[in-house]
Amino acid sequence: MDADFLLIRRMKRGDEAAFDIFVHKYYESILTYCCYHCPDTSYAEDLTQEVFVHFFEKLSNYHYMGKTLNYMYTIAGNLCRDYYKKARDDLWDGASNEIGDMSDILELDGIFDKIAIEDALKKLPDELQEVIIFHYFRDLKLSEIAELLQVGLPLVKYRIQRARLLLKNLLKED
Repeated sequence: MDADFLLIRRMKRGDEAAFDIFVHKYYESILTYCCYHCPDTSYAEDLTQEVFVHFFEKLSNYHYMGKTLNYMYTIAGNLCRDYYKKARDDLWDGASNEIGDMSDILELDGIFDKIAIEDALKKLPDELQEVIIFHYFRDLKLSEIAELLQVGLPLVKYRIQRARLLLKNLLKED
């Protein structure tokens, strides 16, 4: 029998030593994943703990299929996405300081109206706002954005291109 299967069976029976073994086995992998997707290391550590808490809370319903780490990555990915959704509102507060980073796509006669850019960003659909924020404010690569959003790279490229075009048009209207 598979070691994970036996470990999970022991955990379902309440074996605390099995819980410790499980955490030690997967902690580094999940932490690395969370650190990769979350710029704040201390928050990534919190997310890692949340992954294990979530897994343990749902353990009675978990049916072992041989892909425990993949399941843990799925939980981590969902929690990281939740983090970005919560953080998106906070970004608007700091966006006025970071708008200059978008100068390469938003140059209009060399004049940048940060408030107008913020307003234009807020008018974009959520899926377009996300890619702009991740790419220009969080400096994520397009491939990282695709992985985070669980969409294909061509779709991320399309959304970036579409968002840039809409932003330019919105700014020209003002």
